[in-house]
Amino acid sequence: MDPLSLGALIAFFTVIVLFSGVPVGAGLLIVATGFLFVFDGPRSLQALPELFYAELNSFALLSIPMFIIMGAAISSTRAGPDLYEALERWLTRVPGGLLVSNLGACALFAAMSGSSPATCAAIGKMGIPEMRKRGYPDEVAAGSIAAGGTLGILIPPSVTMIVYGIATETSIGRLFLAGVFPGLLLVSLFIAWAIFDTWRRGAGSAALSGVSYSWAQKFEILPRVVPFLLIIIGVLYALYGGISTPSETAAVGALLCIVVAVIVYKLYKPKDLWAIMRDSTRESVMILFIIGAAGVFSYMLSSLYITQSVAEWIAALNVNRWVLMAIINVFLLVSGFFLPPVAVILMSAPILLPIITVAGFDPYWFAVIVTINMEIGLITPPVGLNLYVINGIAPDISLKKILIGSFPFVMCMVLAIVILSIFPGIATWLPNAVMDQAI
Repeated sequence: MDPLSLGALIAFFTVIVLFSGVPVGAGLLIVATGFLFVFDGPRSLQALPELFYAELNSFALLSIPMFIIMGAAISSTRAGPDLYEALERWLTRVPGGLLVSNLGACALFAAMSGSSPATCAAIGKMGIPEMRKRGYPDEVAAGSIAAGGTLGILIPPSVTMIVYGIATETSIGRLFLAGVFPGLLLVSLFIAWAIFDTWRRGAGSAALSGVSYSWAQKFEILPRVVPFLLIIIGVLYALYGGISTPSETAAVGALLCIVVAVIVYKLYKPKDLWAIMRDSTRESVMILFIIGAAGVFSYMLSSLYITQSVAEWIAALNVNRWVLMAIINVFLLVSGFFLPPVAVILMSAPILLPIITVAGFDPYWFAVIVTINMEIGLITPPVGLNLYVINGIAPDISLKKILIGSFPFVMCMVLAIVILSIFPGIATWLPNAVMDQAI
């Protein structure tokens, strides 16, 4: 069987196995082991344990559990509701200000926690009931939080960017920087649509129904929010200032977040700290297992000459590079509909990176494009994790309404991809300016 036909067969069986409900990591190992055994012989399986271990034998991987602990410490406190309340108090007199404050709270909490589901849960628990009480339609209230939560995988520090960096052997520091301005671009597009939609629906007057806060009330909540924001700023400064590596920075950030959680939010009970460590360990092991399994899967593709054949086939198409990028975007978008971002990146990035670099695209710009596609997958069925998180928070709002409310934000993400394609410097300028200067 020729490599391209074999690749199609592998893709078919991979989809079948993953759709069967098997965990992603286990599914990748099953497919890789089965095809190596059948097409490369039993002796090829001897190297698999070593390959799995080698994939995880990286100092950079330490940053993943550390950033997850950092996010878990923040998520286990009232930092999300406090952040939401702080922005509401400052923006409540602005037409559509409650919707804007929800999106702003999502962006800031996403930067602190790095988790899309955690952002949806933390901000949505307060934001959705408050917006409904102030007269915002159900689909707007739910859809805006679902979309705002997706910012967690783009705005640094981002676990998704770390996974991309490990999969493609690119600089994690540059990847974080590449996500800053595109993240701000997405937040701006979301807010612009929110203000326009509020004006269009005439919901602005309902949002101003006699609610006002004194200056004392506006300032009194800031001490509960500012420490976490300072930690994020400190983490980014340490990372980009050349003071420490991503793993060291993540470890210090995790420790400081736990300290702030204990001091500010009195999170000192052993059961509370145990819950943080337990949940962080569970999520970290899941991600690391997928990384190890994806390494074995990538070895299988390379050993059977699938990766090289696909790259040669795409190169032989001799199409315009933007047509090629459009095809890749469709592939990523469809993959994101069915698989979690970490799995899509680990399986596709090593194959796609040589192709896009030969076509003249920047790998750090491409990381942002991949991430935005993964964000779209978080609010689109059938997987659409954020949709189900919101439905769990507000079960009386149907999935259909949540999907309708989030659709305009999907269009904002598509617009962001178009803008980044026209102006790639939005993603590449900052990492080039900071990292090259540091060198």
